[in-house]
Amino acid sequence: MVEEYIVELLIIIINQNEYFEKVLSILVELGISGATIFDSEGMGHFLAYEVPIFAGLRQLMGGSKVANKTIMTLIERKEIFNNIKELLAEEQIDFSQPGVGVMFTLPINNVIKANEE
Repeated sequence: MVEEYIVELLIIIINQNEYFEKVLSILVELGISGATIFDSEGMGHFLAYEVPIFAGLRQLMGGSKVANKTIMTLIERKEIFNNIKELLAEEQIDFSQPGVGVMFTLPINNVIKANEE
């Protein structure tokens, strides 16, 4: 069987920090170690805490200012996304539930990067 190679950008935005390390473990388990991770913030939270005219949104947000974690990495095999979803389900991390976050891929047309050895 010939393995179909594609290149997609996987983006995972985690709203609940208690899932962050589990998601990283899943990526490492699948051989993904070259991800970029950064702190991010949802627009609603930013408006509620940084723009005075939207301060009333704080009550809708509940709690204090929250920082999300965003993970970006290239994936090169079609089945990786499905493998991630299966392992997330085993860990009871369900991105289809409100407040968990979002995970998606985008097609990549051109890539220049070092070959992995």
